[in-house]
Amino acid sequence: MKKVRFSKAETRILEQYWKLGTCCVREILDSLPEDERVAYTTVQTLVYRLEQKGALRKVRKIGNAQLFEPAIEQSEYRSGLVRDLLDLFGGSSRLLVSNLLETGEITLKDLKGLQSAAPVSKSSSSRGGKGHA
Repeated sequence: MKKVRFSKAETRILEQYWKLGTCCVREILDSLPEDERVAYTTVQTLVYRLEQKGALRKVRKIGNAQLFEPAIEQSEYRSGLVRDLLDLFGGSSRLLVSNLLETGEITLKDLKGLQSAAPVSKSSSSRGGKGHA
């Protein structure tokens, strides 16, 4: 998929499609929490924009209702966001994590939890993790 940016509102609608799967504009609108409800035509406009951007595709029409489904995977979208974020830090994950630590978005405890949950690579486990032969 070509590099396309989504507004917060478009992303919110896309998240609902990932959650619900194939559905129509009315189902998306009804699935939004009360405090996020907007006009039907607003959701419809967002859906059509997402279709134009290649994030949604029409599946079929039932009566007057068009059914849409996600055309991109959530993981693909998130990977693109992470790449964009890394680009802001010159491609350095260290600078990104350092910034997250400085701003308090993550803690050292979070990092240790991630480290213990991360899969061990074959090269480090076969050499005891120290690089010794």
